[in-house]
Amino acid sequence: MKFIVGLGNPSDEYVGTRHNIGRDIVVSFGRKFDFSEFEYNKKICASISEGKIGKEKVMLILPDTYMNKSGLSLKKFITSKKKALDLVVVHDDLDMGFGTQKIVFNRSSGGHRGVESVIKSIKTTEFPRIKIGISPVTASGKIKKPKGDRDVVKHVLGKFGKRDSDLVKKINKKTIDSLESIVSEGYVLAMNHFN
Repeated sequence: MKFIVGLGNPSDEYVGTRHNIGRDIVVSFGRKFDFSEFEYNKKICASISEGKIGKEKVMLILPDTYMNKSGLSLKKFITSKKKALDLVVVHDDLDMGFGTQKIVFNRSSGGHRGVESVIKSIKTTEFPRIKIGISPVTASGKIKKPKGDRDVVKHVLGKFGKRDSDLVKKINKKTIDSLESIVSEGYVLAMNHFN
């Protein structure tokens, strides 16, 4: 069984925000491959959907604990370092420009509190993640990361604008393809192909 986790905040007010792009993409992934409807599981405080990619069983997990406690929903499933290799976490990244994505393995949280919570809960960094850039980019391609706590929170919890919709669709498609590749071929081949 593979586990794909979309980090974000529960409740409708956060749908479509930059901070929820990981969660929103995992929902889209489930729709594309006709997974079961998401059902809330009280024991792990997460919504779960199941399906298959080829012969591989996959469980999609959307923690309903809010971002900073995301890892609590995974404790029941990821009980060893070996099981952590079957986990993929999808999340936003403020250190990358909007429209970019990267598959990484065995990396620190980089200050992302949701990822920090996952690492703390499963006691390892040895799992693949897909980071999705959400910082503004200048015309020349330079990242203009928001500065100061207030601006960061405003940006991260802000919704994508209409001008962003084409790029959101593109990154959505690329991330769904990356997830399919990780499940089917493993993260190493997926990294070689998509990074």
